[in-house]
Amino acid sequence: MKRSSAIRRAVLAAAAVALVVTGCTDRTGGSGGGSGGGGGTPQSPASASAPATGGSASDGSGGSDGKPSSPAPSSSSAAPSSPSSPSSPSSSAEALMKDGDENEQVRELQARLRQLDLFDRAPTGFYGSITGKSVAAFQKRRGLPVTSTVDAATWELLLSLTKEPTADELKPSTTNKLDTPDPRCMTGRVLCISKESRTLAWMIDGKVVSSFDVRFGSENTPTREGEFKVEWKAREWTSTIYHTPMPYSMFFSRGQAVHYSADFAARGYAGASHGCVNVRDRAKLAALFDQVKPGDKVVVHW
Repeated sequence: MKRSSAIRRAVLAAAAVALVVTGCTDRTGGSGGGSGGGGGTPQSPASASAPATGGSASDGSGGSDGKPSSPAPSSSSAAPSSPSSPSSPSSSAEALMKDGDENEQVRELQARLRQLDLFDRAPTGFYGSITGKSVAAFQKRRGLPVTSTVDAATWELLLSLTKEPTADELKPSTTNKLDTPDPRCMTGRVLCISKESRTLAWMIDGKVVSSFDVRFGSENTPTREGEFKVEWKAREWTSTIYHTPMPYSMFFSRGQAVHYSADFAARGYAGASHGCVNVRDRAKLAALFDQVKPGDKVVVHW
């Protein structure tokens, strides 16, 4: 019995250490300039207002029309079409693309809808409610059954009315359009972060002061959703796990933070964090960092 109790205590101690030594960084690992992550046991830097509690690199990331993932082959660049290929759909009414799908075919769908002014933001590769509404608008305009999903008939007609998207159309550097703010963002000082549009809006009493494109964690290391508070800030910080820089970090959930990412600035949505909210506009984030105070609200929502 004594030995069994000792083993249980050892397991619990190991689990506690694992919770402390975790964080977020770019999904490709710690290459120079990649997005960093909090975690570890911070040494209370002079620029921080409070010590970090660490974060989990295994839980938390983002989704909707903006959730990054490993690219899948585009339908336009795939091998010669077959009856099951998206570029040469069968007559089946089965959905080829639907809510929750995430791949390069969805990115192509969004780019083609954008050519018809039916998708008003940068393609993300994730099929969320915004994409569903755009597909429904296309179907209604063209006299197709309005299902908000892409079946063979919808895809075939869209292909015939649009051209193959260019690289710039598939992954433009344009600023993402803000969503309607979550109701929790309408009072007080709030970092209102939308996974649906991949945006961060700095709001005061319901008014948008500034906004940013953002990037979230991967499917395996998602950015947590919910209502939080800015726990502490660090103008200069380096991930204690991945040893990558995290300038202008504003920590809000056990090591997850809003911070500048050189990797995001360089590669855009081709990468992902390990849970943090990456920002690619360094100068703009520096100005925001000076405005945000510990205790300000953070809302991460779809």
